[in-house]
Amino acid sequence: MAKAETAYRTIAEVSDLLQVQPSVLRFWETQFHQLKPLKRMGNRRYYSAEDITLVTRIRDLLYKEGFTIKGVQKKLKEKEDVPESQTEAPISAAPVAEFISELTAIRDSLKPFLD
Repeated sequence: MAKAETAYRTIAEVSDLLQVQPSVLRFWETQFHQLKPLKRMGNRRYYSAEDITLVTRIRDLLYKEGFTIKGVQKKLKEKEDVPESQTEAPISAAPVAEFISELTAIRDSLKPFLD
């Protein structure tokens, strides 16, 4: 069974998902103050969906768009300076998937009555 989209992910899971070494993720924490995964006993890191979105953005800016670390820092800072009312809320597929799952369960429970 797969984890829910809103579930926290370990550094190993995020590393596998984004094809980035765990050491790179730890380094990015030191370079981008916005990246603050939850740390539990033994400094184990757990990434929220928002953290994963941020890490994906950092990776894409660095590796796909060719920004430097300083360039990414500046780009992320610019986004912080935009008033919240001007930023779009992130779209999550989790509520849609849950809704579809509920509808499917209802449909399946009504099938005997439709036949």
